[in-house]
Amino acid sequence: MVGFGFVTVGLGLFLVGLEETLFPLGRLMAQQLTDPDFVAEVSGHVKGSLQWQDFYWVYLFAASIGFATTLAEPALMAVAMKANTVSGGAIGVWGLRVAVATGVSVGVALGCFRIISGLPLQYFIGAGYLIVIVQTVMAPKMIVPIAYDSGGVTTSTVTVPLIAALGLGLAEAIPGRSPLLDGFGLVAIAALFPIISVLAYGQFSVLRGKN
Repeated sequence: MVGFGFVTVGLGLFLVGLEETLFPLGRLMAQQLTDPDFVAEVSGHVKGSLQWQDFYWVYLFAASIGFATTLAEPALMAVAMKANTVSGGAIGVWGLRVAVATGVSVGVALGCFRIISGLPLQYFIGAGYLIVIVQTVMAPKMIVPIAYDSGGVTTSTVTVPLIAALGLGLAEAIPGRSPLLDGFGLVAIAALFPIISVLAYGQFSVLRGKN
């Protein structure tokens, strides 16, 4: 009971921390990165005629945030170490962690592009899962369950708050975007792309072993 009480208190403090620090930080980051004066200065274009490609700093920053937070994700560390043990060393701890982090990095950057461009979420989810289906047929059977679990372990305590805060802040900062319609969905894309990257990691490992 005492342990349960400590967990409850810790979770409560964590939620307060999210509300007081991470979500305001996400809004602040998005506002600064999408400031028209800043974007116009960096891209060299007129402030009133900015296009989605002028926000490349947002994509680079989002990719960096996705990569760094995923590498620090405790759940991913646990899965990577267990996969390494069960596979007898065939699946490397760092190899799996970097593969997952790379997938999240690409997913978060692509999700920010979706928010800025205003494209529908279903296009990205549909295309992503089509790639996953094709890869699942072609990838080594050993890596498939781990790849699917990798999408789940990325949506945990460290990664989700920062990504969600960034998405909501970005939707609030971009004119014509709705935080409700456009701000959410970034976590879904971030959870999808690790499946693709880990399946690709398994396919690459097989090809490298044949050479």
